[in-house]
Amino acid sequence: MGFADQRFNVNLSILFTELPLLERPAAAAAAGFTAVELWWPWVGSPTPERSELDALKNAIEVAGVRLTGLNFYAGQLPGPDRGALSVPGQESERFRANVDVVAGFAQSLGCTALNALYGNRVDGVDPAEQDALALENLAFAARAADRIGAVLLVETLNRRESPRYPLVSAPAGVGIVDKVNATTGLGNARFLMDLYHLSMNGEDLPSAIDLYAAKTGHVQIADNPGRGAPGTGSLPLEDLLEQLRKAGYEGWVGLEYKPGDRPSAQAFDWLPREARAARAAR
Repeated sequence: MGFADQRFNVNLSILFTELPLLERPAAAAAAGFTAVELWWPWVGSPTPERSELDALKNAIEVAGVRLTGLNFYAGQLPGPDRGALSVPGQESERFRANVDVVAGFAQSLGCTALNALYGNRVDGVDPAEQDALALENLAFAARAADRIGAVLLVETLNRRESPRYPLVSAPAGVGIVDKVNATTGLGNARFLMDLYHLSMNGEDLPSAIDLYAAKTGHVQIADNPGRGAPGTGSLPLEDLLEQLRKAGYEGWVGLEYKPGDRPSAQAFDWLPREARAARAAR
């Protein structure tokens, strides 16, 4: 089972980045995939022009792929930022302005998973103040997601690459999920289990799966070390995904790894082409 029994999508913000944004959905389709996800593509603009949104929507539709996940505005990503929603002032305001834009775009493409990165700690600001702001903004995003039938994802990163990001363990991420659900009463906040980030934090991955699979709304993978394709590092990703499946996880597995020194289209040799097209949920 393992890889052959998963529903994979390709993250077009880390794979196929050698191509212009509007060419990436077709490139994923040409590689045999039928589903994609994205970080917020316009890092400098939480509210891009309608023409830019329409062009991306058209590129996804023409390629014949499904958009299964989308990040809210998170500042400069990739780059030094790790989210905006807990950052007081302009960044928090930009996040809130972005929420309805993301929800509308996601709804137009049938996307039902929206990821909200928490944001870095800020010098001179009480962490408790940032946490209160984060909860307020996450609840705001959860309500917007609920209006379109989507889940809100909360992601943990790793302390080595994101030393100022406060959610660097599975318990921390799940704790925020629980707080959001308690605040809204909607129950649509879910944990984004990124096996690469958890492994970078030294977590016991089988235990994390046992404890948190039921609260997981999305999974992302990359091997470790190196954040490359499965098989380039030492993580037993096939076994871990099989454990998730047996634990009841039936959602998407996002391929969020670096292709290395080769075109992205050549970075999928670990996965037979017949296993790339998404299967229906079991």
